[in-house]
Amino acid sequence: MMQAQVCIVGAGCIGLTLALGLAKAGIDVVVLDSASGDIEIAPEFGLRVSALSLASQSLFEKLGVWQDIIDTRAQSYQKMQVRDQDSFGKISFDATDFDTENLGHIVENDVIRQSLIKQLNNQPTATLMFETKYQQIHQSQNDVFLTLENGQPMIAKLLVACDGANSNIRQLFKMPITFWDYDHHAIVATIKTQLPHDNIARQVFLADGPLAFLPLAEKNTHSIVWSTSPDHAKKLLALSDIEFNKTLMAHFDGQCGLCEVVSDRAAFPLTMRYSKKWLDNRVVLMGDAAHTIHPLAGLGMNLGLKDAALLIDLLSKETDSVEAEFAPYKILREYERTRKSDAQTHIAMMQGLKGLFEGHNPVKKLIRGIGLNLVDNLSPLKQLFGKSALGK
Repeated sequence: MMQAQVCIVGAGCIGLTLALGLAKAGIDVVVLDSASGDIEIAPEFGLRVSALSLASQSLFEKLGVWQDIIDTRAQSYQKMQVRDQDSFGKISFDATDFDTENLGHIVENDVIRQSLIKQLNNQPTATLMFETKYQQIHQSQNDVFLTLENGQPMIAKLLVACDGANSNIRQLFKMPITFWDYDHHAIVATIKTQLPHDNIARQVFLADGPLAFLPLAEKNTHSIVWSTSPDHAKKLLALSDIEFNKTLMAHFDGQCGLCEVVSDRAAFPLTMRYSKKWLDNRVVLMGDAAHTIHPLAGLGMNLGLKDAALLIDLLSKETDSVEAEFAPYKILREYERTRKSDAQTHIAMMQGLKGLFEGHNPVKKLIRGIGLNLVDNLSPLKQLFGKSALGK
């Protein structure tokens, strides 16, 4: 029978980060994933990118993967500019305002995963099992028992579900969720622009949703995330490349000059999910399995990494204690309470921002115009908002 202290189901960025942190603390960990672990970074940029905060960067530095991520492909940004198309409101952030070299990095998710997998392959206490499915999961008071699809049994002291927004493990253990449809689809694509991005992350709030231009590791190349109504998203996807380029430039008010889409365009529906339970005895949820959030502030990946960072810290401290039990319930409850509270705060904040910036209501236009400019001109408030964005 295969044994491990921790079994992680899901080898996305969050699951792999947790695995590496635990392995470096000397904890035996197994990662299961039904997909292949072979990742090749193509010359073309991937469509799935994340805006990593300084807190996420710090975590990756501690785990020894940050330099490899930077060496592979990443783009820092020193400025962030946000404005409302329908009002006079705008706000900007500059790294120099926070005594830091940059505000964050735009990184392809596959670059992050590749760097984590390379490090994990060198950890004696980590086992990666790709193209592997589980058949059954049961738990007792002290252990979790898994039967793999090939019939192999496995026992672990803790099972962590990092298996995505539609988590099968969450459903298996009947952990209820609260959810609502944001009534938005996010269109993602890679574009080249006439003007260089100058290491600036830009976002404009349109009446039907935000449009973000995120700088990539070529000076005239951006990743766009356009959150809009499902009907509008369908129309945008149906446009020819030439028509889409013109529409994109017009909606962004030509801030970066002429636009040219250089990739496929993809769209996915946006849904808020929040699990009411993150813990069932020896089973815990993490990342998208526990929460999903609107991408308008680029917080999704960073929230999941904060989940991983806390559990790494809590379990690593436990290995240094004299307690015989690994991952005692009080530690798992601390993880659940702390991370649920933070996720709740950010979900409420995103819902408030989405509601405030939607539509053509003249009162809302006035409020957001005054509000953005007020924050932009009041240093204490701006510092507060900026530090939140940096993950501090």
